Amino acid sequence: MTLDVAVRAEAALGEGPTWDTAAQRLIWVDILGSRVHTYDPGSGRRTVMTTEQHVGAAKPREGGGLVVNLRDGVGLYGADGFRWLHREVAPGRRGNDAAVAPDGALWAGTMRYDEAPGGGTLTRFAPDGTAHTFLADVTVSNGTGWSPDGRLMYYIDTPTRRIDVFDVGDDQLPVNRRVLAVVDEAAGFPDGLTVDADGCVWVALWDGGAVRRYAPSGALDRVVELPVRRPTACAFGGAELADLYITTARTGLEAPHPLSGSVLVLPNAGKGLPQPVFGG
Repeated sequence: MTLDVAVRAEAALGEGPTWDTAAQRLIWVDILGSRVHTYDPGSGRRTVMTTEQHVGAAKPREGGGLVVNLRDGVGLYGADGFRWLHREVAPGRRGNDAAVAPDGALWAGTMRYDEAPGGGTLTRFAPDGTAHTFLADVTVSNGTGWSPDGRLMYYIDTPTRRIDVFDVGDDQLPVNRRVLAVVDEAAGFPDGLTVDADGCVWVALWDGGAVRRYAPSGALDRVVELPVRRPTACAFGGAELADLYITTARTGLEAPHPLSGSVLVLPNAGKGLPQPVFGG
């Protein structure tokens, strides 16, 4: 497998790669640049949309358009423009990573700009906008994903260096939190994640310059070394969901690598899962 450059860019904080199956394109964001990007690997076409606030994540909606995790809450873009799904202003806090569950709900994380311990949250948003704060005391809410059968949910609060796993009950709420794996200090911090068709968890390592694949048992299965120091998240995409796209950041680096802020791709890395779309 040979690493390649999908999108050459200088994003301050590239994040949240998501494969939009209906449009056959990659969606990703530059959080601090307040931009939502798309990339069509078939045609090479790229688009950029600027948001009025820092944007932590953007995901496809069932009826078209995007759901976005912004500084002051979760909003919807569609044919009729923009509207808030849930607005909750918390000075010093912003939206971060988010993911859509198999039932079409959005799980959106937040964090404080100063990364104060316990200043972030993880909240479930139903398609009708009903909000349920599941975790109220996280620090940097990051990667969230589900096993192929939807019975397990994986989650990362980055400073803990843990990848946690929950059982998912019939009510779709996670229970029985436990540690799947711990990332050692020398390897960096776990950031965004994706789950493949084998149930393995791929995790980008901030300040670690790598992506790791963990087996469902928690055993380290594979390490993909990267030229950049700060990969942020990864997702499978392409027509066969076989290519692993990796977003990266250059923020905070005195001498960033020339590819820092670009989207990298590892062709034929494995087999991903079709990502659910937000039901709202």
